[in-house]
Amino acid sequence: MIKQSKIQNRKWAGLFAIVVALTVCEARAEAQQAKKVPRIGYLFTGSRSSAPAYSTVKAFLQGLHELGYIEGKNIAIEYRYAEGKLNRYPELASELVRLKVDVIFTSSDPAVRAAKKASKTIPIVFAAVSDPVAAGLVDSLARPGGNATGLSLLSPELDGKRLELFKEAFPKATRVAFLWTLRGSDTPFREAEAVARTLGLQLQFLRVKGPEDFKSAFETAKSGGAQGLTVPPSPFFYIHLAMIADLAAKNRLPAIYSDARYAEEGGLMSYGPNYDDLWRRAATYVDKILKGAKPADLPVEQPTKFELIINLKTAKQIGVTIPPNVLARADRVIR
Repeated sequence: MIKQSKIQNRKWAGLFAIVVALTVCEARAEAQQAKKVPRIGYLFTGSRSSAPAYSTVKAFLQGLHELGYIEGKNIAIEYRYAEGKLNRYPELASELVRLKVDVIFTSSDPAVRAAKKASKTIPIVFAAVSDPVAAGLVDSLARPGGNATGLSLLSPELDGKRLELFKEAFPKATRVAFLWTLRGSDTPFREAEAVARTLGLQLQFLRVKGPEDFKSAFETAKSGGAQGLTVPPSPFFYIHLAMIADLAAKNRLPAIYSDARYAEEGGLMSYGPNYDDLWRRAATYVDKILKGAKPADLPVEQPTKFELIINLKTAKQIGVTIPPNVLARADRVIR
């Protein structure tokens, strides 16, 4: 009887050992699987609560979803927002590097530059950089080199296109103020000047270094005889887009902007790439990199969708009329 009891005890002990071993193996497997979930560092200018930021995040997540990624299941995202303070980029980029994210997704020249300085090895995907070659962020569009790639805004070409649209809307205009800040180099916009000459427009360059400069810049534009304003893409301008649109309206200065969000905030006209489309397409870069592709080998792509937005509420407010031929070309009219 005692012998049989010992045999049973050994049997139960063996079964218990097997159960423990299986449990440990399962726990290890789950831990390994958890470690394999890739992490994206999401580094951007504004705050997540802002409508434009929400729109682009939604577009990026949609792009990931179309590729089979679901946040919280097989992909993790570490969100870091500069809250409008561009000097926070280095700190936030370094934080993402310490978290050992698999890829950093960002936008704008200063954000990419901060990410590149924080890490030479972690892949960086950008969604909307003005001119990555001129800014020194990539070697060339076809062969980026280094650890960054993504989508360009075609800014030099579009600066001229916006002037053409402005001249079409206001054919009698001869002098246009051009708001600018550092874009990656300290040179004014040669392409825009060349187009302006062909259109019979004289550009009045107004450099803005800080938010305190906006009011005086608009005063200078008015006193200098500017009959309109053009605003190129810039993360700094984006942060203050509501202020810029408001000042343009108060000074009754017809303006054309680079981003639909300006027109939505009260700007008169905007022409540029569809930013949500750029964010969706950026997800394909993240996917390729997570599957082993090198940023150096992924060509920088350019926008394929552009939109002209016209705000007729603002036109009425500042007392201007948009010609029917220009209205007919608009992708969206805000009434």
